[in-house]
Amino acid sequence: MILANAFCLFFFLDETLRSLASPSSPQGPELHGWRPPVDCVRANELCAAESNCSSRYRTLRQCLAGRDRNTMLVNKECQAALEVLQESPLYDCRCKRGMKKELQCLQIYWSIHLGLTEGEEFYEASPYEPVTARLSDIFRLASIFSGTGADPAVSAKSNHCLDAAKACNLNDNCKKLRSSYISICNREISPTERCNRRKCHKALRQFFDRVPGEYTYRMLFCSCQDQACAERRRQTILPSCSYEDKEKPNCLDLRSLCRTDHLCRSRLADFHANCRASYRTLTGCPTDNYQACLGSYAGMIGFDITPNYVDSSPTGIVVSPWCSCRGSGNMEEECEKFLRDFTENPCLRNAIQAFGNGTDVNLSPKNPSFQATQAPRVEKTPSLPDDLSDSTSLGTSVIATCTSVQEQGLKANNSKELSMCFTELTTNIIPGSKRVVKPNSGPRRARPSAALTAVSFLMLKLAL
Repeated sequence: MILANAFCLFFFLDETLRSLASPSSPQGPELHGWRPPVDCVRANELCAAESNCSSRYRTLRQCLAGRDRNTMLVNKECQAALEVLQESPLYDCRCKRGMKKELQCLQIYWSIHLGLTEGEEFYEASPYEPVTARLSDIFRLASIFSGTGADPAVSAKSNHCLDAAKACNLNDNCKKLRSSYISICNREISPTERCNRRKCHKALRQFFDRVPGEYTYRMLFCSCQDQACAERRRQTILPSCSYEDKEKPNCLDLRSLCRTDHLCRSRLADFHANCRASYRTLTGCPTDNYQACLGSYAGMIGFDITPNYVDSSPTGIVVSPWCSCRGSGNMEEECEKFLRDFTENPCLRNAIQAFGNGTDVNLSPKNPSFQATQAPRVEKTPSLPDDLSDSTSLGTSVIATCTSVQEQGLKANNSKELSMCFTELTTNIIPGSKRVVKPNSGPRRARPSAALTAVSFLMLKLAL
């Protein structure tokens, strides 16, 4: 009897020790149900391969067909479908601006997330992946294409917007797409119809989506010392066709019109996500990333909500969609708030000025999902030179960004002018959580030595 009990006890303790000695259960992201985000086209394919997910997805799309969320929430079948899909890759999926199947990706994204919002929200979450590139990357690439060297005295007298247009003409792709939208937007249809706005918008979208930022940004956000330069900057998008109209519509009506189109809705949501004024950061931007804000602003050009400079002032930077808050009724406060996100936005204004001055903010370590950041170091570079290689000076004093190559998404460059300093991150932040994990802190293994000693002592007592 004693031997049988001893054998059972030994077997139990042996299994316990095996579990203690084996690696602990996954820690970090897996523990919290976090999944690496995939693009929505791929997430849809994964869902279609699973019968439960695909059937629930079809159900949800039928529930949302009427666009009545209250009716959907009352229906238990719709509720069940939504709950299942929140645990699928579709819930976390995102899209990339300019991707091959961007519109399809956005349609899939909104088919899920429109069912999660309570009515029409003022600010909607962006369906696009967070931007990790910085303005300093644009400056660095601009210096590669334009060479180096600039005389600050000459640069101060230069028409930087004219220089930017000349630099565009030296690049085949930029020249081709710029000539295309200029031709389309200037083509008069009839004495009463100045141009085909729909085709003009499409040509503008192609230009800003397919031409690198080191060309498009310099045309949109060039710094100016006089009115002639500022007027050239304002005319970049051919506003008489793409922007202005006989009357200004109400801004909230314009927003509602934009949100009926998945692409326009996504670009507006992305602008709010990256350019919304924040008083918790030193730059005034939600993620302390000027590049993300300027990219989101440029992404709205070519839609009904296209923004542009309101005048030719070289000193005051004020941009706005072509709309007003007249006739807003009891929604006037909301309308004014929407309009101020353009006209009185410190994030957008600071970002435009920073690009025009050739400066960027350096944050290390940086994470696009966090607002709390370290104090930036801002360094100025010379203004644009008065020649065709107008981006030269932007690269002559490249800001040391002190971030990892992996975060920048760039390869190391050994040239002195483009040298960057790097800092090794000593902690890793789990996406979607506030936990900080030290890099060397992997799953711990239990030490079985003490337990084995206890087992030996117990067996000896049983034998006695």
